[in-house]
Amino acid sequence: MQALGALGASTLELLAYSPPGWGATLLRGLWNSVQIATGAFALGCLIGIAGAYGKLYGSPWVKDLMAIYTTVVRAVPELVLILILYFAVTDAVNQLVLAMGGSRIEINGVAAGIAVLGIVQGAYATEVLRGAILAVPSGQIEAARAMGMPPLRLAQRITLPLMLSFAIPGLANLWLVATKDTALLAVVGFAELTQVSRQAASTTKAFFTFYAAAGVLYLILSIVSTIGFARLEKWSRRGQRRMGG
Repeated sequence: MQALGALGASTLELLAYSPPGWGATLLRGLWNSVQIATGAFALGCLIGIAGAYGKLYGSPWVKDLMAIYTTVVRAVPELVLILILYFAVTDAVNQLVLAMGGSRIEINGVAAGIAVLGIVQGAYATEVLRGAILAVPSGQIEAARAMGMPPLRLAQRITLPLMLSFAIPGLANLWLVATKDTALLAVVGFAELTQVSRQAASTTKAFFTFYAAAGVLYLILSIVSTIGFARLEKWSRRGQRRMGG
């Protein structure tokens, strides 16, 4: 009924929240995109912290492993990585479950999307955070070590807080990339914003209307995110301004 009614509807009716409008569907797609981007960004930051410390302070084999990870992920197109990770890893998990006597499982789409994009984000976050750690004044780190501060406490009280202001611009870019990369999950059929916009456009034949609406929603998300990260960066640099005053 929604599809039949939408064929003769105006632009405002097509974008209305309730049928024959697709507004509620578009907002659900946007919410799915934000969920995946948030989870992937958080996972990427965790991987990035571990990767940055591994590259800087790890054993030789850890440094080599991190170098291979970041090189491969940054060299291979993200769409190819998504297809490989989504299908190959899912199939490998099911093969392992079947080999252990279990039955085939259905992996949650949101969890799979977060995991796939999180692995991609982690490679870039590793380099962003590694550069931020190197930008921390070495004198403060050496002073903490001279006082006998343990490595974990050194990271918590010195390195991580001081590197934040250097890392935020790069992390802000990674967040914006994550919000746009969720559109790549449309190729595996996940109902994020791009996918539901495509479905709405195919059903109503109003291609410009729905793709333009999706573009506006992505733009609004980008503007809000940029403002949020700008305030976060200002907050992280508040102590540096006082020292320079």
